[in-house]
Amino acid sequence: MSRYRKKKNDIPDRWLDYVAVGKRLQGTRFIAFKVPLKQSLTCRLPGSDVFGPWELLDALSKEKQALGLIIDLTYTNRYYTPQDIPQSLLWVKIFTAGHEVPSDQTILSFKRVVHRFLQDNKDNDMLIGVHCTHGVNRTGYLISRYLIDVDGMDPEKAVGLFNSSRGHAIERQNYLDDLKHGPKRSNKNITTCEQEPVRGEAVHRPVFSAPDPRPHLNGPEHHRSSSPRGLLQPSHQGLFPRPPVLTQPPFHHPQPFNPYRWASDDRRGGGGGGRGRGGGGGGGECSWRRPPYLVEAWSGHSMYLQSERRPPSHLGRAAPVALPPYSPRWSSTSNSDEGAVSESWSRKRPPVRYDTNRYGNC
Repeated sequence: MSRYRKKKNDIPDRWLDYVAVGKRLQGTRFIAFKVPLKQSLTCRLPGSDVFGPWELLDALSKEKQALGLIIDLTYTNRYYTPQDIPQSLLWVKIFTAGHEVPSDQTILSFKRVVHRFLQDNKDNDMLIGVHCTHGVNRTGYLISRYLIDVDGMDPEKAVGLFNSSRGHAIERQNYLDDLKHGPKRSNKNITTCEQEPVRGEAVHRPVFSAPDPRPHLNGPEHHRSSSPRGLLQPSHQGLFPRPPVLTQPPFHHPQPFNPYRWASDDRRGGGGGGRGRGGGGGGGECSWRRPPYLVEAWSGHSMYLQSERRPPSHLGRAAPVALPPYSPRWSSTSNSDEGAVSESWSRKRPPVRYDTNRYGNC
């Protein structure tokens, strides 16, 4: 299947080895050329090798020749169609098998088409273009056969005229033997119209694009599975509006929350005097105080914690119990003096009474 597809979409074998257009056969209306190809088959060829219906007209215009009819002898329709032919040309298709001498019916069909065109164009000098794949063997045989059977030309002269005009000689030996030594074909009913020519449908010349000399990287092995690094290509670009960029508010570290802090009592300052038991030297007396409570409040312009003084009663709980005042005696007793500790402890502890009850029992 792959070989068939490659053959179908490729140019014919040895097509580039032949000259595109020959010269007009002297004293006749015939001109031979190789098959012109449609643009889809020549799009990968260099500009100098492209040959299609429009290039055919260009080549003839340089020789100051006008083409009126194209007779297609190829055995396929893949090279071009009437949609590729300019509107100024007529086209006739005669399916002719290669490598074998054409049948008598094929020869008669060729004679009828040529005779009909010559009768319709007596007042002009428009040419009849004939081509097969290479424009040599089938084309040379049928043109020479017409010259021999209708115009009465000598077979050797007819073959020589074609070879010199085309620029390539007829290669098939069976063609040459039939032309030079075979019988002439009948011209009976040559005036009968067998098929009407078809006019081309192309109005504008196709735009030729030169092939890219760089290597083609369209194969699946060259495809990227993801976007290149650093390039973001969103698939919804242009479909949705881009959201506005919002500036990030400044970050403030929250203050550590400490419900208690050590603060000096200005009302109890003084050197050495202390409240309660045991006064002593060494600085003013201090006490524990609770800082103002932090209340979370939302502001209409920013979101920050605002400190607000609230009395403890608003929180539904009592204030913490005050710690006992500091006494220098706490640090004067050594931990190793167990006797002094036990003495002081027994002096402060109330005595234990072992009384009897009213019944005389302990």
